[in-house]
Amino acid sequence: MRTKKVISLLLALVMVIAVFTGCNGTDSQKSEVSDTRKETLFVTGMQWNPAQNFNWFSGWPAWPTDLTTNPMVYETLFMFNTKTNEITPLLGDEYIWEDDYTLVIKMNPNAKFSDGEALNAEDVLYTLDAANRTYLNWSGYWENIDSLEMKDDLTLVVHLNKENYNRMNMTEMLTNLPILPEHIWSKIEEENNFDYGEIGAIFNDNPVGSGPYLVDFHDDTQIRTKRNEDYWGKDTFGMPAPRYISHLIYNSNDTSSLDLKNGTLDYSQNFHSRIWEMADSGVKSYLSDSPYYMAETIPSFYINVHRAGLENKEVRRALAYALNYPEITEKAMSGYSKIIEPGLAIFEYEKELLDQSQIEGLTWGFDLDKANAILDELGATVGADGIRVLPDGTRLGPWNVECPAGWTDWNATIEIACQNAKAAGIELVPTFTEWGVYDNNKNTGEFDITMYTPAAYSTPVSGWKRAYDLMSSIDLAPIGEQAFWNFGRYENERVNEIIKAIGMTDDKAELTALYTELNVIYLTDIPTIPLYYRPTVFFSYNENVWKNFQDENSDLPDMLFDGAGFRGLFQLSNQ
Repeated sequence: MRTKKVISLLLALVMVIAVFTGCNGTDSQKSEVSDTRKETLFVTGMQWNPAQNFNWFSGWPAWPTDLTTNPMVYETLFMFNTKTNEITPLLGDEYIWEDDYTLVIKMNPNAKFSDGEALNAEDVLYTLDAANRTYLNWSGYWENIDSLEMKDDLTLVVHLNKENYNRMNMTEMLTNLPILPEHIWSKIEEENNFDYGEIGAIFNDNPVGSGPYLVDFHDDTQIRTKRNEDYWGKDTFGMPAPRYISHLIYNSNDTSSLDLKNGTLDYSQNFHSRIWEMADSGVKSYLSDSPYYMAETIPSFYINVHRAGLENKEVRRALAYALNYPEITEKAMSGYSKIIEPGLAIFEYEKELLDQSQIEGLTWGFDLDKANAILDELGATVGADGIRVLPDGTRLGPWNVECPAGWTDWNATIEIACQNAKAAGIELVPTFTEWGVYDNNKNTGEFDITMYTPAAYSTPVSGWKRAYDLMSSIDLAPIGEQAFWNFGRYENERVNEIIKAIGMTDDKAELTALYTELNVIYLTDIPTIPLYYRPTVFFSYNENVWKNFQDENSDLPDMLFDGAGFRGLFQLSNQ
């Protein structure tokens, strides 16, 4: 491995020299360097620190094993297309609901791992069962699973709990479960006596998966993958065009913006302000005109509802009114979003399942007078320093508002919000840390307010999943332990009942009643504050080296490393 890393590093240096110099040497040397650059897709936006590990048992592995829906290394059973709303086969050939409680999954008989071992139903069973033995990102599926049955090598039957079945949760499982090799990880579990602290600490430097890429090299500046020329799916799906995909690691969006503009970067999922000003440099976005990106997610302030002062929903309501959403949207987001409409719904088909007459009067917008009136009614008096104090002596701040340093859109959002809040007598403090610190604080609930996007990946059940991520306390880890949803630890048993009930019906009238009640609770209790609309990822690219990126005219969604958007890599070609 050491020799391989040295060779890989030298190749990486050659690539960098090709990008920035490329002017010296013989014609044959120039041609060789040029060919290497043409084989490499430089990307960013999914990793903000050197690789921490490539091990799903750690809880949060590095790119390209960062998302359960990223099929570069660990593929899913099926892929979801957010543009067409279709679920298409990958490792799975088909799935059949025999009844509300029985899901049958048929596997592709040709699927193999990168080490040549067959991938079959046993690996799917192992991957799911591992999340029943220890806490993994997909352990939540066991809320609804009663048992697993392997009928044969290519057939897995998932039996749901008849008292707590949820077809939505299982539908997401089909597209969001990264299949691990049983023949590798079962041995690791046994060798470590099922000590998941020890297992989670394994780096897994050469992850064996079924996807078309292998981890090739990583250091403080990049993580590079190399195409697996023996990829099992090449006869069915073809092969992705880039031989290498190198994820460059930046400390700030501004630096990556410069590299996107000068052609060092080919594709970026980072926020780039005023993207239209880069058009002369060959930079494009998924939408050719304003707002340039799709509205698919809701970045939000997650509020720790167990902090003194913040546990009061009227204080949270006052804060929600104090935020200047038009200013935040225009200045922090370059106007890439319309002004937020508070609630759990984004898409029109989600809003059709709401009784608006019950929601009217509960929503909010920027209204400083209203914010101050709410606090006056609470008896919160303004101190000599301009910050209010509740009758019980609780000062409204200082409360840290956290996000990673260098995320310029979120940094600007928080800075503006802190200024807005002060005008209402609430003291918020911008707190920008390294990504690892931010992520650990968020997951363990050790924060006052943190910024995050619920359901920030492709999922066929986005409305339900967004509500789950924001409000569900079902099997939620307590503060101090790692959790992957509801970071503020909001608790409401009625919410849990509604979330369960939604997954048990497809009756439109019932769903309308349930989603309406859920939105009423959300708008009343305000466990989070939605800030603006955002794409799942910012899809920006430079066509100096590569062309045929998907755009608004394509059937593929606006993402390259998530779900069916991954197929965009297969249609790329050089200029």
